[in-house]
Amino acid sequence: MKVVITGGGGFIGRQLAQRILAQGELTGPSGQREAVTDLVLFDMVAPPEEELADDRVSAVVGDITDGDVVAGVIDADTASVFHLASVVSAGAEADFDLGYRVNLDGTRHVLEAARAAGQASGGTPRVVFASSLAAYGGEVPDTVMDGTPITPETSYGAQKVIGEYLITDYSRKGYIDGRAMRLPTIVVRPGKPNKAASGFASGIIREPLNGVDMVCPVTPESRMAIMSPRTVVSCFMYMHELDASKLGASRALLLSGFSVSMDAAATAVRNVQTNRAKGEITFKTDPATQAIVDGWPKTTHSDKAGALGFPSDDNIEDVIAAYIEDELD
Repeated sequence: MKVVITGGGGFIGRQLAQRILAQGELTGPSGQREAVTDLVLFDMVAPPEEELADDRVSAVVGDITDGDVVAGVIDADTASVFHLASVVSAGAEADFDLGYRVNLDGTRHVLEAARAAGQASGGTPRVVFASSLAAYGGEVPDTVMDGTPITPETSYGAQKVIGEYLITDYSRKGYIDGRAMRLPTIVVRPGKPNKAASGFASGIIREPLNGVDMVCPVTPESRMAIMSPRTVVSCFMYMHELDASKLGASRALLLSGFSVSMDAAATAVRNVQTNRAKGEITFKTDPATQAIVDGWPKTTHSDKAGALGFPSDDNIEDVIAAYIEDELD
């Protein structure tokens, strides 16, 4: 079977690709497990060459806002699509037109290509969509739960919510077998900081452990809902294999993150035993960043995700240990 990962050149896309290759098979449109013979990583940039060594993997560099390009990638042979490509929160807020071209029009291109692929093959492609806690805004409770109203107050949040509704509607019509997950902040992301407003949550761990000083732009007491890369990849795999009828009328599902303060994260980093020189962590509040973070939920809890068997994390120490093992060791 052929599988496409949009945003496949990014960190989570590449981690997901490695997990798919290691597992070797996924459930196909027939409902039976099938060998993954063709894994396409579609992005604006190609992944590192060493990640293309497996002859099942290929990279396509292209723009998701170009419908013809997307249709060429998601063709009649495509059985599954993991749709991760997006302009991140701060980027979508700063550039209104770009955010809607990528996060809305790009999603429509993916869904239309999957619809055409299914009609050409006689199957129903599975599409797993990465949504976000940006779906919640305004008077958000400290703990977001399954019944918390959807009230986006950013362009990025609106685009993700629209994507969820499209996934549900295309599935209702039988064009795709879609499902969407609202992701907490993913910590720790390796590499350089991106434009996400939540980037400091990775930076407060990543930078010191790489010998770089870190100035955290929010107060030590600031809390947020997070999930480790290992766990979010496991959730993507689990969601793909799930019988979507268990999701109910909406194909969107909230994932359970756990709450951590920036002070607790800093303390855990300082307590790590390592032979590397660690950078210093200091706090200097940036009012704009603090205002954004204050509007976010402090944690998320989904009884539904728990009942369906989705994995979750427990504590920041395990998240840090996984980062050291996966990225530094």
